[in-house]
Amino acid sequence: MKTGPVPCSVVVCRDCCCGSAKLSRVDHAAQAERLREVAPVRISECLDACDHANVIVVQPSAEGRAAGARPVWLGLVNDPDATEDIAAWVSAGGPGVAPRPEILDLYAITPRARREASSR
Repeated sequence: MKTGPVPCSVVVCRDCCCGSAKLSRVDHAAQAERLREVAPVRISECLDACDHANVIVVQPSAEGRAAGARPVWLGLVNDPDATEDIAAWVSAGGPGVAPRPEILDLYAITPRARREASSR
């Protein structure tokens, strides 16, 4: 059994739009497997951000949370280069531990619940 700090983790949406034939140019299985090489990955049902398919959420590690980090939602992750950028960031420690690469700013989205709460 592995001991040591718990790494950040990744949630991959795979439901009605994300991971579906609607995005036929994406190798969905390869994307999830690549991310599994660097972090624990959980496959989720719909994350209610279908207009941003494929959605990936990078959850901070305990160390990242202690530094104030929150989960980072990334949308339109539909090419291998974006997956590689996420894998590199996660390998470096992810939210709160390693700075997010600027290229991932292009994929950052705000989840619907947070958007609705901020508009009240």
